[in-house]
Amino acid sequence: MLTYPNIDPVAISIGPLSVHWYGLMYLIGFTIAYYMMLHRAKQPNSGWNKDQVGDLIFFSAMGVVLGGRTGYVLFYNFDKFLSDPLWLFAVWEGGMSFHGGLLGVALAVFLFARKYKKSFYGVTDFGTPMVPIGLLTGRLGNFIGGELWGRTTDVPWAMVFPKGGPLARHPSQLYEMALEGFVLLAIMWIYSSKPRPTMAVSGLFLVGYGAFRFFVEFFREPDSHIGYDLLGWMTRGQILCVPMILFGAGIIYLAYKRQPQKA
Repeated sequence: MLTYPNIDPVAISIGPLSVHWYGLMYLIGFTIAYYMMLHRAKQPNSGWNKDQVGDLIFFSAMGVVLGGRTGYVLFYNFDKFLSDPLWLFAVWEGGMSFHGGLLGVALAVFLFARKYKKSFYGVTDFGTPMVPIGLLTGRLGNFIGGELWGRTTDVPWAMVFPKGGPLARHPSQLYEMALEGFVLLAIMWIYSSKPRPTMAVSGLFLVGYGAFRFFVEFFREPDSHIGYDLLGWMTRGQILCVPMILFGAGIIYLAYKRQPQKA
């Protein structure tokens, strides 16, 4: 069994102001994504400039935060929301949903595309290769915060999380960081480095994330107030991944059917 590092979740504390590692990881992720987008924008005939990249990062950040919080409340704690609607705004208590954040970013991209008169999928194809960076840093933030731990296990790399009870558990945050972060980033970056039919890059991200998240959910502890939603083994996260995978596969099919080769 490995020893959990038990890092202080507060990265910086100045008087009454405390900056948590989780929030700092989001900032680091968006910063790295910004510079990687700038690199792509400088390529010949990219159709993007520095100001547009900066605006896309801002729109996306708002979509992640607002959509992520709203998704967590509606998808995972709807009963609590019904009893206390103002809890939706209690962001200091934590609670973010990737699937909610995805919907929030989709709305943000729609507004961005209207502002700059770009196609919706043209924007998502440009931006999605960098999304795994935020997933990587975000899952690292989960690990440092000792949250979203895995199921109990006796594997040699199991850890006892301070908030997870006395039993050793899978460090599932690190599994997600590896698959949704490093591996998906490599896949997306390599695939998008060559011209692809419009929608194909976006579709690959949906399939890739959905498949990796579905797999890791077998090692991640289900939410205690939800448990298993379907068939005695499917978690809420897995159920939300199924339409994501199907939709992604569908738009990849349509992308290549309509436009076999991008000019």
